[in-house]
Amino acid sequence: QVQLVESGGGLVQAGDSLRLSCAASGRTFSMYTMGWFRQAPGKEREFVAAIMWTNGRTHYVDSVKGRFTISRDNGKNTVYLQMNSLKSEDTAVYYCAAAYRREMGRPEVADFGSWGQGTQVTVSS
Repeated sequence: QVQLVESGGGLVQAGDSLRLSCAASGRTFSMYTMGWFRQAPGKEREFVAAIMWTNGRTHYVDSVKGRFTISRDNGKNTVYLQMNSLKSEDTAVYYCAAAYRREMGRPEVADFGSWGQGTQVTVSS
């Protein structure tokens, strides 16, 4: 288990960009697959992006492919979500999540054991 703290959320206009950061505590960050999920009011929590601990392979939900990029800096114990060309449909609370030494081909909520508190992203149109 690791402690995760998201930051970088805010209110932006459609078409703008935003970068979310997730800072992780602990000494074993490089051994965690990291992911981003989001949840809008009245909707289920949705997978957004993940980056594997082993080889850095990334996964994205179809709706954000080509617009969002997940990356990590193991030296800073931080994972990022660069969000470009934001749409009103991207409005949600974004959660950072970690899975210890786990690989997955299709990341799901149940794969991740550690979660951050979430950061609000609001995109006005």
